[in-house]
Amino acid sequence: MRVTTFGTTLSLALSIGAVVTQVTQAVQLRDGTVYFVQPPNLVNVVTTYKGVNVWGGTYYFTINVPENAGEPLQRVTITQREGVENIRYDLDDTRAFVETGDRKGTQLTLGSVTRERETRTISVNFNPPVTPGNTITIALRPLKNPSFSGVYLLGVTAFPVGEKSHGQFLGFGRLHFYNDGRSWFP
Repeated sequence: MRVTTFGTTLSLALSIGAVVTQVTQAVQLRDGTVYFVQPPNLVNVVTTYKGVNVWGGTYYFTINVPENAGEPLQRVTITQREGVENIRYDLDDTRAFVETGDRKGTQLTLGSVTRERETRTISVNFNPPVTPGNTITIALRPLKNPSFSGVYLLGVTAFPVGEKSHGQFLGFGRLHFYNDGRSWFP
């Protein structure tokens, strides 16, 4: 017998009192918390420049929202979990687009893009939300790359539409910055 992610999610949701009206709907608990049926996937995280102290770089976060997600993607948070220096961003220069493979897809309209300094978290809101069945890329612009070489881990979490939505942790983006001349995109 094969257990699927959907089956496990559905069983768990039903056992804790969730209401599921249709298979294509998101899982919603009685307290109103909304979950993805099938969460998005973190596909890739890359930077255009890997050198320390480099200006003008961009960090790309590619996320797939599967057809059977059950709800559109409303918000993505990116939290720096590891790294010697706090990375600062130009939030006004944040962009997102539907992925086409050449990074020239349809531009998405963003809502607010905010930073919570204490938790080192950037929140990117989509307006309108991203519909299931799309792969999107968020382009986040640092003011400059960190001054210290090393590995910087950025945790990515996706939230479905809803006033009370449960964030699904998608994984870590791993950026490695060097001070030995390796400044260009992989």
